[in-house]
Amino acid sequence: MLLLRTEKLPEGPDVQYEIKFDGYRALAMKSEGKVHLRSRNDNDFNVRYPGIVKALAPMPDETVIDGEVVALNRDGKPSFNTLQNYGSAGAPLHFFIFDLLILKGRDVMGEPLVKRRELLEEHVLPKLAEPIRYSPVLEAKLEDLIRSVKAQGLEGLVAKRGNSKYEPGQRSGAWRKMRVNVCPAKAGVFSGSQPHQNKSQSSVAWIAGREGN
Repeated sequence: MLLLRTEKLPEGPDVQYEIKFDGYRALAMKSEGKVHLRSRNDNDFNVRYPGIVKALAPMPDETVIDGEVVALNRDGKPSFNTLQNYGSAGAPLHFFIFDLLILKGRDVMGEPLVKRRELLEEHVLPKLAEPIRYSPVLEAKLEDLIRSVKAQGLEGLVAKRGNSKYEPGQRSGAWRKMRVNVCPAKAGVFSGSQPHQNKSQSSVAWIAGREGN
């Protein structure tokens, strides 16, 4: 499921907003007890990010989740440059989860996004811990989110239709992305929710200011 770039995000009761990360999209799959982390281009991330693979081990067997590998710079912000230099910089690395494709052998891609998130929160996230994090839905008006993202130096926002099905490899427009800042600011801290937190606990925190899809 790919993001369609736009200059204006949709609004409405069925639209969900998330932060746009500066990272690598990846699918995490567990089959026959073994976890495989693959890039959007089907590159093997297991050797490159062993800490994330190890942290994903408790996820249910025969399950596939969609997320993004994100590195945080010294200011606590997602940074693609830091991710590219991961290993030499020693920066914190996380895997932010935002969707569920297969659960315990059951294909759920035909379910609406809101249902897939419910299944994710109930059956997958409670089993996981740091450095795995949940990419929360931002419960605020679009104009307020844009203002906050711009002020805190985040790259942008993502809008997803709550009734959207998961369409592998498709850029249908049900998921859209908008860049807010061309050059991210240098101050701020981003924090996704911990994997075990429920929807009401999910939050984005900015302090002192803050895809390969």
